[in-house]
Amino acid sequence: MLARHDLWSLEDYAVQRPRFRAEVMAHKRRRTLHLGEHMTLLFEDRLTIRYQIQEMLRIERIFEAKAIEDELAAYNPLIPDGDNWKATLLIEYPDVGQRVERLRQLCGVATRVVLQVEGFPPLHPHSDEDMDRETAEKTSAVHFLRYDCPATQRQALREGARLAASVDHPAYSVAAAWVPESFRQGLLADLVG
Repeated sequence: MLARHDLWSLEDYAVQRPRFRAEVMAHKRRRTLHLGEHMTLLFEDRLTIRYQIQEMLRIERIFEAKAIEDELAAYNPLIPDGDNWKATLLIEYPDVGQRVERLRQLCGVATRVVLQVEGFPPLHPHSDEDMDRETAEKTSAVHFLRYDCPATQRQALREGARLAASVDHPAYSVAAAWVPESFRQGLLADLVG
């Protein structure tokens, strides 16, 4: 969890931002998984969420203690807890008309983005953090997902089991594919015990 003492003041952040932004962008590239042409999973962690909070404080010019605490309360649930991964699912269609149509067709897709540890049943996401981002008519272009990873699967990953990702939705399908080893290793850092 992040606390106020983990954040820079607006003035200090203005000085630190170029270096910090470059560090975070490189870090995000190592935690980004493309699922076909139009979907991306960004696996969040303490660093990515700290950056998000700092940017929100900067953009909104937030400096009052209560407002900072509100931002922390909103974003802290997106940091992995040690037995799960937290990811932002981005559905990306550059053309506005196409995006509107596809978001109508993709209702329910957030629950169909699956991870699988080699030798175990698939891990379906929970969307507790997703804050009602879908209606009966359309889904959102952004979803917040949690993948609970049981202790047996965490141990298997530590022992070298591969990790796959897929999407199984009638309007968008990506066959299961093993993630690169460097990516798998990076996600191991989010897991304990």
